Amino acid sequence: MTDSQFDLGLLIEAEQLVPYLGNDKLRIVDLSRSSVYEQLHIPHAIHLKPNLLVRQEEQASGVLPDDEGLRNLIDFLNISPEHHVVVYDDEGGAWAGRLIWNLHCIGFYNTSLINGGIHAWLGANLPTSSDIERFEKVEHTVKIDKTHIDEYQIEYKNLLEKVNQNSVQVWDCRTHDEYIGQRLAARRGGHIPSARHFEWSTALNRQNHLKLHSLERTQQRLEQLGFQLDQPVVVYCQSHHRSGLAYILGRLLGWKIQAYDGAWSEWGNRLDSPIITGESPS
Repeated sequence: MTDSQFDLGLLIEAEQLVPYLGNDKLRIVDLSRSSVYEQLHIPHAIHLKPNLLVRQEEQASGVLPDDEGLRNLIDFLNISPEHHVVVYDDEGGAWAGRLIWNLHCIGFYNTSLINGGIHAWLGANLPTSSDIERFEKVEHTVKIDKTHIDEYQIEYKNLLEKVNQNSVQVWDCRTHDEYIGQRLAARRGGHIPSARHFEWSTALNRQNHLKLHSLERTQQRLEQLGFQLDQPVVVYCQSHHRSGLAYILGRLLGWKIQAYDGAWSEWGNRLDSPIITGESPS
């Protein structure tokens, strides 16, 4: 894909977007709840429902869509290789991060997440709209290129092999009760063997419009848990929704990070997967 013409990194502050509002090569995507979007959103933003980001399988509720599903997503976004996609939501970046992960999986990297999403936008007193944006259909939409998908995604069989060989770091970003198996969201509860727990929302500053805490703080906490940021990591949650933000965090920290999109909905619903309950030894 061509480099973006926009001077926007993977994480941007709300104010950085303002000079580009109205640019026809900018696609702003809102993944907030419909009720929030209908009331107010960033000018020119289109509303995307999370069900376009996932494929439901019998034992897994959040896997990457098949090629037809990904094509539908691209057609909905109506983007060409020259577009830059800026994403936000109303929950601190989980669904927004998930969309960015989907785009990275198909080789599209002109992507930015708004730090704090709509909360930060409102906190900065920036303009909003309630208009529904309509765009002319672009001529040459993004092609799906999965050449490097293994950099971003790992499937059950491959992850199981690495877990059995104790050759991978695993980051569980669900709640503590899910991690120890006290709260069931699948047939079986617990966590993947060797997985360390760091809940995704721990990285959010609730006193500052759901923006991320400093990367230095998050890195320090991850390292205190025993993670090595110079070694690859696999992240998961229940359906690769919450781990959408964890994926972004990993990229921002320069970590080689893959997402297990089968997630606990697959691992916990299988009857043959190894599971640990309670706290893992450090």
